Amino acid sequence: MNVTLRRSIAAAVVLVVPLLSSCGFDRPTDRVYNPGVGVNNRSGSVDVLGAVIVSTSDGEGSVSATFVNNDVNHSDAVTRVTGSGKTSGVSVDLTKPLDITPGGSARLSAKTATTAKGAAIKPGAFVQLTFDFERSESVTVQVPVVPRSGDYADVPTAAPRRSATGSPSPTTPGTKSPSTSPSESPTSSPTG
Repeated sequence: MNVTLRRSIAAAVVLVVPLLSSCGFDRPTDRVYNPGVGVNNRSGSVDVLGAVIVSTSDGEGSVSATFVNNDVNHSDAVTRVTGSGKTSGVSVDLTKPLDITPGGSARLSAKTATTAKGAAIKPGAFVQLTFDFERSESVTVQVPVVPRSGDYADVPTAAPRRSATGSPSPTTPGTKSPSTSPSESPTSSPTG
């Protein structure tokens, strides 16, 4: 082979190799990047975004997530959140459905009373949660559990559930919850 031809081929290789090394599949720019800890799922009619459980103590935490309704004609609602798979023992207290306007979004947080309880809730773990909707198909995701510290230190936690009489339920050991009988009322006064 001629020396000039070899030098030309070598020069071409030196110029082409860097160009080819930048080509390819599955480059970081081709993948969705989540800058936060929470998990996203955009596979259904309702997107589940930034889902996370903020742990207040082992075995308990608050579920936080944002839901985006992709249907611009019909409203939807989160009707139930449950543990599933290996973490089916996790229960989530959703006191009422979370309404999502057509084409809108809604946030599930401690303000909507989403206390999660179960042995699988420990910082650093993942809990498989299924979100059920009024109209759309259910979405199941592996949700990370994070401690209520650092970036999550200010996340509000769900307040203890109140009984019908207004006292926290269950009561603290050694105390009695106020009770009224049907014939008694703390606000009743004699009429005359």
